[in-house]
Amino acid sequence: MSAKHPIIAIAGSSGAGTTTVTATFQQIFRREGITAAIVEGDAFHRYDRKEMRGRLLDAQREGRLSFSHFGPDANLFEELETLYRSYGECGAGRVRKYLHNAEEAAPYAQEPGTFTPWEDIPPGTDMLFYEGLHGAVATDRVDVARHADLLIGVVPTINLEWIQKLHRDKKARGHTQEAIVDTILRRMPDYVNYIVPQFSRTHVNFQRVPTVDTSNPFIARDVPSPDESMLVIRFRNPKGIDFPYLLSMLAGSFMSRPNTIVCSGSKMPLAMQLIFTPMIWQLIDRKKKAV
Repeated sequence: MSAKHPIIAIAGSSGAGTTTVTATFQQIFRREGITAAIVEGDAFHRYDRKEMRGRLLDAQREGRLSFSHFGPDANLFEELETLYRSYGECGAGRVRKYLHNAEEAAPYAQEPGTFTPWEDIPPGTDMLFYEGLHGAVATDRVDVARHADLLIGVVPTINLEWIQKLHRDKKARGHTQEAIVDTILRRMPDYVNYIVPQFSRTHVNFQRVPTVDTSNPFIARDVPSPDESMLVIRFRNPKGIDFPYLLSMLAGSFMSRPNTIVCSGSKMPLAMQLIFTPMIWQLIDRKKKAV
């Protein structure tokens, strides 16, 4: 943690909606005149797309059936912790981009599924903003979470997460249902050991809970919409949170526990604006005082 060089990290599993969260934070940054170094978690995968396919085949031949993007063997956790530490100390660090598709790859004249070269973060940024799988990860070798000033978890209920993955991978990536289910099963040990524990370290969690039947996610015809969901917002430390104000601004919301607000899933962008704008003000004010 650093007063001069604050770090905000979004931790969420694949398809959880972290990209939408990033868009909301970018709106806040633009409105408040904040220059943030945006870091995508995919940049800290260990292997590019082609290499990962080869490593998966090797793991299967060796009987390591749980090898996945969720675990340490396929990620650069040490390098991610180094980035957090370096940025917190001096506002600097090295990052790269993972090029997901042809549109992203075209400006770099590279193939989709590859990484750009490592580059230094431009000087003069106000804070670092990470979005990806492992923003609050900790293992017996690294503790990424301890370097962040604000940790936010974004996760749907597990059946909703599977529905989102099934629909995305079928439509956007052309995968078969069988292949997607195999991936879900292969990832489960790493999901339990490296993804889920992060949500006990985060300062605020957003969990979308569907209000329609998702009891069999493998036959769901569509993804429940935000209006067909409730949003559970949990604060690890509710001290200083203006709950009466939030309840008045989030129509139809209520408190299910002393540290938990429940509202319509469609209110997620508004809820984030209301909750995190004051927190970002505090980080910037602390930064100015430290400088």
